[in-house]
Amino acid sequence: MLGQLSAAIPAPAENLAPCDGELYLLRGFYSSNTADRYFQDLLHGLAWQTEQIQIFGRLLTVPRLMAWYGDSDAHYRYSGVGHAPLPWSGALLAIKADLESVCQHRFNSVLANLYRNGRDSMGCHADNEPELGANPLIASLSFGDSRLFRLRHNRSKQRLDIELAHGDLLVMAGTLQHHWRHELPKTRQIKQARINLTFRRILPAN
Repeated sequence: MLGQLSAAIPAPAENLAPCDGELYLLRGFYSSNTADRYFQDLLHGLAWQTEQIQIFGRLLTVPRLMAWYGDSDAHYRYSGVGHAPLPWSGALLAIKADLESVCQHRFNSVLANLYRNGRDSMGCHADNEPELGANPLIASLSFGDSRLFRLRHNRSKQRLDIELAHGDLLVMAGTLQHHWRHELPKTRQIKQARINLTFRRILPAN
C-alpha cells in the first residue's frame, strides 16, 4: 500500500506484518542531522507532562512523559482519560507535512511520548479507540536513543520485535490494530532519552 502510494519512498516498502494488517518500516526517514535538530526542538519545545491513566478503575501514573497536539477539534480519549489538543508547534507542523506527503494521508493530531531512560515504557495495547476509525493509519517517528518495539498477535501469540532507531519511521495500517497489540517494554540496558511521535487522524464526534 504505502510503497505504491508514494513516490517519495526510494523503494517499495515491504509489509512486515506476516498476516492481518500492514506494517512498514522506513529506516532513516530523517537523516542524522535532521533528526538531531528535531530531537532538540521537541525535547525543549513541547509541553511535556506526567499523566495518569485509568486501568481497572485505578489511576496509575504513566511511566513516561506525554503531550497531545493537534487541530482544535481533535479531542482524544484513551484509558479513561480525555485529552484536549495543544496548538501545533512549528516543528510538529513541518514533520506532519513530510508524513502526509509520504503516506498520502491527512493527520490532525499527534501523541508525543518522551522515554527518559530504559525504565520508561509503554504497556501492551492496540490503538483501536472508536475516534480513530475502523482501520487507522498511524505514522510513528522515533528520535533519540534506539528502543525495542514489540508486537504480539492476539490469536496466534506470534511476536515481532523491531529495534527503532534515530530518525526511523514506522507506519501501521489496514487491520493491524484489530489483530495485533504493541508495546515498548522496559529494559535494563543503559538508555538515553527517546522521543516518539505517533501521528493520527481523529474522526469528528457523532
